[in-house]
Amino acid sequence: MCELEQYKVGIAEYKITKAPNSLITVGLGSCVGIALYDQKAKVGSLLHVMLPDSTGFRDTTKWEKFADLAIPKVVDEMSGSHPSNLVAKIAGGASLFNFTSQSKTLQIGKRNIEMVKKQLENLGIPVLGEHLGGGSGRTMTVDLESFDVTVRLVNREIYHI
Repeated sequence: MCELEQYKVGIAEYKITKAPNSLITVGLGSCVGIALYDQKAKVGSLLHVMLPDSTGFRDTTKWEKFADLAIPKVVDEMSGSHPSNLVAKIAGGASLFNFTSQSKTLQIGKRNIEMVKKQLENLGIPVLGEHLGGGSGRTMTVDLESFDVTVRLVNREIYHI
């Protein structure tokens, strides 16, 4: 019998593990959680990205925080997983503050969603489910046995994507 472990993924982090384990990330506000899954190998990862784009930053050593860097690197790292074997589910990208300006710069959640979807599309990874936007923070839990992803909003609503 296998021991079931739940791996916690912090902000600007990622973890890769296999079934029967699960992955969880807490505090997805404007950040986006990306669950990647190899259906054949039952290997999955969960990324918690903070920012859409690394191009405006000199220091990108903490590449896990940027959607444009993290997604391709984690896909490469998923040992033996070819992008054509992978599927994704995504959650987060909330707008937690009401700014009077509609400046695109201040819309981090929306920009994170756009970049995550662009990166996944560029890699040919289909998005099977999503729970995005809105104004509430989320917790995202990924079951690597079934690839059931549970999203719990701060106000206790629960969704399965």
